[in-house]
Amino acid sequence: MLHQPANATLSSNLTVEVEGLSNTKGQVCFSLFSSGKGFPNSKDDAVNTQCVKVTDKLLEVTFDNLEPKTYAVAVFWDDNEDEELNRNFLGIPTEKFGFSSNPVITTGPPKFGESAILVVGKNTRISIQLRSLL
Repeated sequence: MLHQPANATLSSNLTVEVEGLSNTKGQVCFSLFSSGKGFPNSKDDAVNTQCVKVTDKLLEVTFDNLEPKTYAVAVFWDDNEDEELNRNFLGIPTEKFGFSSNPVITTGPPKFGESAILVVGKNTRISIQLRSLL
């Protein structure tokens, strides 16, 4: 029987696959949140943020060594590489975006609970479908 010390911290990895890229322009920016505070727009409240250059129409990123718990992921396809989700004069995003659990988008961004995923075990894998409102 394998025993771990009482103070050992189990860690999990979360791999996020992004679908809906139609070319290799720009980068995809990811924000990982562990609570509803700041979700989905505040980079300062995110546990981890990163932007990855698009080199293929299928892109994935892995967040390593996470504490097993509930998270939510917000992503956007940053066509012009300014690390901002660009919007038109009405406030509607002009770049594609998506969220973990792929919630239905109606009149604003989803709440943390609508995008929440449980990250447990060694590896958790999810897929996020990019969408556009224009």
